[in-house]
Amino acid sequence: MIGLISATAAGAAARDRLAAAWPDRVRVYDGPVGDAVRRAFAECEQLVCFLATGAVVRLIAPLLSDKTADPGVVCVDEGGRFAVSLVGGHGGGANELAREVGELLGAEPVVTTATDAVGVPGLDTLGLPVEGDVAGVSRALLDGEPVALRAEVAWPLPLLRAGAEGAYTIRVTDRLVEPGEREVVLRPPSLVVGVGASRGAPADEVLGLVESALRDAGLSPASLAELATVDAKADEPGILEAAERLGVPLVTRSADELAVVEVPNPSDAPLAAVGTPSVAEAAALVGGGELLVPKRKSERADGRPAMATCAVVRRPGRGRLSVVGLGPGARDLLTPRAKAELRRASVLVGLDQYVDQIRDLLRPGTRILQSGLGAEEERARTAVEEARKGQAVTLIGSGDAGVYAMASPALAEASDDIDVIGVPGVTAALAAAAILGAPLGHDHVSISLSDLHTPWEVIERRVRAAAGADIVVTFYNPRSRGRDWQLPKALAILAEHRTPTTPVGVVRNASRPDESSRLTTLGSLDPATVDMMTVVTVGNTATRDIAGRMVTPRGYRWQASQEGPR
Repeated sequence: MIGLISATAAGAAARDRLAAAWPDRVRVYDGPVGDAVRRAFAECEQLVCFLATGAVVRLIAPLLSDKTADPGVVCVDEGGRFAVSLVGGHGGGANELAREVGELLGAEPVVTTATDAVGVPGLDTLGLPVEGDVAGVSRALLDGEPVALRAEVAWPLPLLRAGAEGAYTIRVTDRLVEPGEREVVLRPPSLVVGVGASRGAPADEVLGLVESALRDAGLSPASLAELATVDAKADEPGILEAAERLGVPLVTRSADELAVVEVPNPSDAPLAAVGTPSVAEAAALVGGGELLVPKRKSERADGRPAMATCAVVRRPGRGRLSVVGLGPGARDLLTPRAKAELRRASVLVGLDQYVDQIRDLLRPGTRILQSGLGAEEERARTAVEEARKGQAVTLIGSGDAGVYAMASPALAEASDDIDVIGVPGVTAALAAAAILGAPLGHDHVSISLSDLHTPWEVIERRVRAAAGADIVVTFYNPRSRGRDWQLPKALAILAEHRTPTTPVGVVRNASRPDESSRLTTLGSLDPATVDMMTVVTVGNTATRDIAGRMVTPRGYRWQASQEGPR
């Protein structure tokens, strides 16, 4: 929960804007400011104070205890010009909160955390448990001192300014080791523990078995990614509670999936009970990896038979490919999630003109692999190859990367040996629709008129289907200098089913500085005024021009009673 505190009318107005935008995230604290700050500090994970920074410093100074436990605090000035991350930049999330508040209020986020200021990833912001001399190693990275990266477990990480040698060390390991002097240990989630249990197995027995198996093998519980078992045990209370106490998800597999996994210690007992000769080992190995701890049984102080088994597997580090949609071009239509993925990348792959749009958002030193138009398949292959090397790769495309963009060629190249993350973006069709009014209020379809990858016969069949079904159509890639007959042909097909007065919206460079738009009709549109940077949206028989806006009613029942001007 985010506590909101203000003292003046201007502060209250800005506060209320946040409260309206984030109704489920915030709580407004009224009353004397000092009391409000103290209550919010004790009750909330974060605070936004619409007060002078000096006043907030004096109010929270007696309350501060530890940066890992204190809430993040952001200050917004009286004029709403700046959102200052005051304390808890990383641990309390104040840096990111300052950016969010800044975007919402139109204020400039002020982040003075050294790593954020110069684009170096904070070691405590990598999403991995971290131990050791975080401050010292971070300072060395900032000062450009040699820092060695020793990856005992290969894991995709954001760009780190580290090499093979150095007086300081970043160690990536799942081993149960204590960090040395001038060393930081990062714990990747590389360990999977497979668990089997008799019905009614106590949680303490399951938990004790898992913890002892890790400890005896010299493995850190901080690197535990999940508990895994057969789906017949998905509701076993002891296993569920053990997973909850370990802070990891419980993943279940069918008996058929487990039965085909080769294991060193199969048994007739689980085969008879749940239909697979192995639960613990097979559940841990089903995703591949190295068996570090073969099946072992729990030990009971009363000497009764064991009720739980477990096995430990180290899964190989997998490369990470994020496929990111940049939206239609305007920076404020680039999603926060997309920005986070851009900053997370150690390798960026993209079309040169799209790279130029977001180059300033990349961390210094990010390796950029860019190419020109027509090299989509090459970019897809490159991105997948880099991910297979264990890199954190971001592949960018305009709009939504899954719509006429890079996601489909990349996923066609990728197999299950890398992790793939999709980050949606605002499409050109949606950006154009918002400019035109509400043309997509009912069923709609997007069709690309480019026959570079699709035969025209296929495209024409789709246009005819949409025309006959009375569906709103948005045309991508409608016309180029070397391809000028497809749009007139498509419009003629639609004209067989729709009147000449059917509204048509034409938007060029939606959301960009040179954006232009106009509302015309099917009978009046001149295809020669359209180019590849244009999106053309043709309404259905219910679409109307209402006050200069293109509107498609949500239901045909409206037609009789809502006839508007054409």
